[in-house]
Amino acid sequence: MLKNTDMIMDKTKTAPRDSRFYGIANHTGWWPGGLMGIALVAGLLFSGCGAKEAPEEAPTVTVQVGAAENEAIQLKISADATLYPRDQAAIVPKVSAPVKKFYVNRGSRVKAGQLLAELENRDLTGAQQKSQGGYQQAQATYDMQVQKVAQDLKLAKQTMDAQQRIYDSRQALYKEGAVSAKDVEDAGIALTQARNAYDLAQKQSDLKVAEAQLLAAKGDTASAEAQLSYSRIVSPINGVVTDRPFYAGETAPSGSPIITVMDLSQVIARAHISQEDASHLKAGDEATISVPGQGAAVKAKVTLVSPALDPNSTTVEVWVQAANSGGRLKPGVSARVTMIGETVPHAIVAPVAALLTSTDGVTSMIVLDTDNKPHKKKVKVGIRDAGDVQITDGLQGGERVVTVGAFELDKLDDMSKVVIQVQAPKMPEEEEEDQ
Repeated sequence: MLKNTDMIMDKTKTAPRDSRFYGIANHTGWWPGGLMGIALVAGLLFSGCGAKEAPEEAPTVTVQVGAAENEAIQLKISADATLYPRDQAAIVPKVSAPVKKFYVNRGSRVKAGQLLAELENRDLTGAQQKSQGGYQQAQATYDMQVQKVAQDLKLAKQTMDAQQRIYDSRQALYKEGAVSAKDVEDAGIALTQARNAYDLAQKQSDLKVAEAQLLAAKGDTASAEAQLSYSRIVSPINGVVTDRPFYAGETAPSGSPIITVMDLSQVIARAHISQEDASHLKAGDEATISVPGQGAAVKAKVTLVSPALDPNSTTVEVWVQAANSGGRLKPGVSARVTMIGETVPHAIVAPVAALLTSTDGVTSMIVLDTDNKPHKKKVKVGIRDAGDVQITDGLQGGERVVTVGAFELDKLDDMSKVVIQVQAPKMPEEEEEDQ
């Protein structure tokens, strides 16, 4: 028989060196390497069951916060607008004639009633003189007729009074038998004729004709004088001459202005806003007008909120008027108007960036307590002003609300398990570098 050692030697010589069969020797022979591996893994599993699992680390969320403070807030309505002068007169001559002389140039400051230009008017002067002569003639005729009528009326009255006395005397004599009845009848007929003449004189028919002729002549004179006055171009307003497109000797086409005068002491910004925004405004509300590249905004006031809609855009036209010291604001340029529709002097005001709105319209904010633990609170909002919003319910003032990172926190199932790291907001120059 062979010894065990010999068998072992023989097995090592004949057995292949496959890892699956690689083993160790003991007093009974070789253990396969696979069984040994299973034993080792089993040992590790049993030893692991006795150890405690390491706790899961809480996630860290970096946020930025703002403050909910008790302060004033204003409902501001902004819109693009176009500037217009407070008053403007594009003067179109009523008569067509060459320009005789201009008395002003572009940029000249003028007053209401000041003579600006004069048109050729020799023909109009002649017509005015002729009508004036006709009027004077009619006036003289009328005056003569007045005197004649007065004399005729006086004579008719005297004649009537004399006939009345004769008639009365004849009647008295007839009663005494001194005159016949025919004499009384003749006196009565003469009295009737005298009364008719007096009544006719009172009607003054000749005077009425003369008066009508005088009125006609007066109307002709007034018309001629008006035509002559139209050749003198005067300013209807105080302002500045902004346009004078023609030269002396030229005739302006019919309907074309020869001089434009604008009152630039005030400007009016005309804007169109929605019906909803217009419902918050009224005449007298404070406002500002700003023009890009022209410095700070100018204080202004709302002067008109149109009672009717623009039929083309269904918007409401609003006028905002401001003083134009030094003519800084130019009519025709585009501007930006900001109107204050409402002011709440004591309100809880928070950054609008902290506002979360759900799909059903419910608004909320995430508030950090003193331990930097986040809590979601439902809030009700009022008016907004740029980056701020009024909180009418849900906050008391003094809270810290999450602005940057609120949306990420709101998506978490349990935000109480996160670690909040508050980050200071970036400065404007840092934001520009990031961009």
